[in-house]
Amino acid sequence: VQLQASGGGLAQAGGSLRLSCAASGSIVSIWDMGWYRQAPGKERELVATITSGGGTNYADSVKGRFTISRDNGKNTVYLQMNSLKPEDTAVYYCNADWVIQTGGVMEASKDNWGKGTLVTVSS
Repeated sequence: VQLQASGGGLAQAGGSLRLSCAASGSIVSIWDMGWYRQAPGKERELVATITSGGGTNYADSVKGRFTISRDNGKNTVYLQMNSLKPEDTAVYYCNADWVIQTGGVMEASKDNWGKGTLVTVSS
């Protein structure tokens, strides 16, 4: 079972990027999903989370600019990033809590991380 993020890249200030993160494997259900980021020399921080029912939570620094969404049928979470700023430059990581099935046994697992995708915003 893994999370695979995509969509990072280079954008100019004021521009937009859309990140995607798909979970694959023997997944029974996914609870909360989210995006975090880590800028050079800084600790990883929350960007946004979304519950299985669609409830969302955002860091103050991205409210009004970023939108998190998910497609439960595709086990995928998205992050639409608009009005990008140079301070949004970071490696973005997706995160999920899930129930998986291994050898006929169901197992709940929290704080599963994908490999990051780099977002660079130029001024």
